[in-house]
Amino acid sequence: MPNVSRVQNGRSEYDLQQIHDDLIAIAKEAGKMMLAAKPSALTSGSKNNSADLVTETDQAIEQVVLGTLKAKYPTYSFLGEETYVPGMRLTDAPTFVCDPIDGTVNFVHGFPNFCISLAFTLKRKPLVGVIYHPSHNSLYTAITGRGSYHNLTTRLPFTHPYLAPLSTLSRSLCAVEWGSDRSGTNWECKYNTFRTLAGAPSEGGKMVHSLRSMGSAALSFCAVAKGEVDLYWEGGCWAWDVAAGWVILEEAGGVVVDANPGGWDIAVDGRRYFAVRGCEGGREQQKAIIEEFWTAVKGKYDYEP
Repeated sequence: MPNVSRVQNGRSEYDLQQIHDDLIAIAKEAGKMMLAAKPSALTSGSKNNSADLVTETDQAIEQVVLGTLKAKYPTYSFLGEETYVPGMRLTDAPTFVCDPIDGTVNFVHGFPNFCISLAFTLKRKPLVGVIYHPSHNSLYTAITGRGSYHNLTTRLPFTHPYLAPLSTLSRSLCAVEWGSDRSGTNWECKYNTFRTLAGAPSEGGKMVHSLRSMGSAALSFCAVAKGEVDLYWEGGCWAWDVAAGWVILEEAGGVVVDANPGGWDIAVDGRRYFAVRGCEGGREQQKAIIEEFWTAVKGKYDYEP
C-alpha cells in the first residue's frame, strides 16, 4: 500500500497521521468533559425550536477544540457547530470540522448516545475522521486510503456470522432521524417516506425490517460503517454532523449519495445524505438498493447548504 499518511496540495504537505493522532487526543479530552458535566451545564437553550438544543457543555468543548487546534495549526480553517454563523461554508482550504456534541438531545436527557465528531477536510473532501462515543468508550477513526477502525484495532466493517448480505429493501435495517423540523415540506417528505419504508406492501409500503433512530448522525454513520445498520437516510443535518462519519464509512466500503432521488454525487455540506454500507456485491449491489430506496422517497428535500 502506498504511503498516504501525507498528502500534497500545491507546495504544502499535510501529515494526516499526525492530524489523526491529534484529533484523537482532543476527542478523548472532550469525552471526559461530557461525562463530567454538572447539571448546570446540561441546562439547555434552543436555536430554532424546542427540539434544537444547545448546552453550555457543547459551547465549552468547542472552545477547547478550537483553541487547541488553532495553537497547533494556526493557518488552517475551522468550521464548528457552535461558532457557525450564517453564510459560512466549507472551502477548499485545509479545514477542521467539529461537532462538539452530536446527539445533544440525548445528552440532555441522559440517553447515552452522544459523541464528538472531528474531521479534517481538504478541497471540501474529508480525509481524516474521528468520532468518540464516551459513554461506551468507543472510538471510530479513519484516514483516507488507510481503512477505518474501531478502537484503533478492529478494522471496519465488523464481520458477524449472522450478517446477511446486502440485498433488498425489505431485508434491510434502516436508520432515520426525526430531526428538529416538525412542519413544512421537508417534514412532510420525511414523515411520508418513513411511513412508506415501514408500511405493508399491500398498502404501498416497503416493509423494511425496522427503522432505527439513534439521535446522532455521526453514530448512525458509524453503525452503517460497522455493518450493524444497512442504510441511513437523512436531511437537514450539517457538514459537522457527517464529515467524520463520511470518511469512516467510505473507508469501510460504504457509499454516500443524495437523500433526494437521482443525486449520485453530493458535497459533504449538501445537507441531504443517504449512506449505504459496504457489501460483497460492491457498487452494483449498492446501486440496486439505492435505486430501490429512492422509489420510497415521498417528496423532495429542499435543504440548502
